[in-house]
Amino acid sequence: MPSLILPRSVLVVGSGGREHAIVIALNKSPAAPRLLCAPGNPGIAAIATCFDTAADDIPGLVALAQRESVDFVIVGPEVPLALGLVDELMKVGITAYGPKADGARLEASKIYTKEILQRYDIPTAPAAFFDRADEAIAYIRDHSIPVVVKADGLAAGKGVVVAQTREEAEQAVRALLSMPGQSKILIEDCLTGEETSLLVVVSGREYLILPTSQDHKRIGDGDTGPNTGGMGTYSPAEVVTPSLLAQIEHDIVRPSVDAIAAEGIEFCGTLFIGIMLTEAGPSVLEYNTRFGDPETQVVLPRIETDVLELLWAAARRELPQVQLKIKPAHALCVVIAARGYPNSYPRGDVISFPPAIPSSVSIIHAGTARNATGQITTNGGRVLGVTALAPTLHHAAVDAYAVCDAIHCASKYFRRDIGARQLRRTS
Repeated sequence: MPSLILPRSVLVVGSGGREHAIVIALNKSPAAPRLLCAPGNPGIAAIATCFDTAADDIPGLVALAQRESVDFVIVGPEVPLALGLVDELMKVGITAYGPKADGARLEASKIYTKEILQRYDIPTAPAAFFDRADEAIAYIRDHSIPVVVKADGLAAGKGVVVAQTREEAEQAVRALLSMPGQSKILIEDCLTGEETSLLVVVSGREYLILPTSQDHKRIGDGDTGPNTGGMGTYSPAEVVTPSLLAQIEHDIVRPSVDAIAAEGIEFCGTLFIGIMLTEAGPSVLEYNTRFGDPETQVVLPRIETDVLELLWAAARRELPQVQLKIKPAHALCVVIAARGYPNSYPRGDVISFPPAIPSSVSIIHAGTARNATGQITTNGGRVLGVTALAPTLHHAAVDAYAVCDAIHCASKYFRRDIGARQLRRTS
């Protein structure tokens, strides 16, 4: 089989930890492409040329790609995908990794996804849809508790409330419907079990399942407090045994890829499937249509295959030419946040880093910036991700937390129990 001719110039769109992890992976490619990022962050700027073009500036990004003679664009966040960036790049002949707007709708509308799951009998929780608060509240008052209340549209990881009481559910209804751009919600039965995240590289009806991972969504140790965009993750998630993964592929992955194609969507990109492992079997919580954050930070370091080759092949409908090879290692990522996240938090706190870190550890920038004197400062709720790769999860946790403790910042906050559930199972 002939080898792929890889792109010479690659633009990554986005500015968070996911994009930094992608750029790190691309920088290891034997093809040594020219790496660009828009808008990027200080960590990304150390290994790629960054441009001050916002991730939602679709005309600006297309113009940038043309001006810089970019061969390949990898779109990180969900917003530019939903706004049709890939559609516009394709119109000018630029290859891109990520779904067009019709595929991105699978993340941009939870109701749309739920309807597809129901239509094709893919396991998922029962749900009802509402565009009026009074009707939703009437439904809640006659429904068993707990329930999950979800905003229909994109909400930056803050559109889901697991309500343990009717009062909490009613508050969530009012809060989500009052969010800018949100006109509909869905209320679904609350599934119980362990969650896992599955990233699937999809190219039409072809796909490759990437290593399993497990995220920690809540802000506090012991999975307490409000949901966040993710406070840490690890891979592999050993709760997903080989036999369970085979079941998930049979019952969820293959039916999902086929259902999307049957809807007339030529999906090319990452299908992120959130799954609850219930007593009755695996069930889909949601689809996202891009790499997860912080899942990407632990999944990509475990991929031995050239990540550039993998994504380029998927974008060009040549995925069968790639053999996915996985390192027999464990990865763990601890997210360092600004204290107060996911509510109000400070910006502009200076961050000091240890003078040296082990080669097995990466400090991944998410919400950072440079101040007028060139110091790196906090510039978001989730500030950094510290990812360690090691032979065991225990060693990865020890290495990651040692670096977390060595990073200094006035508003530094992180969970101390990332990976604890799996560590208890294997101790």
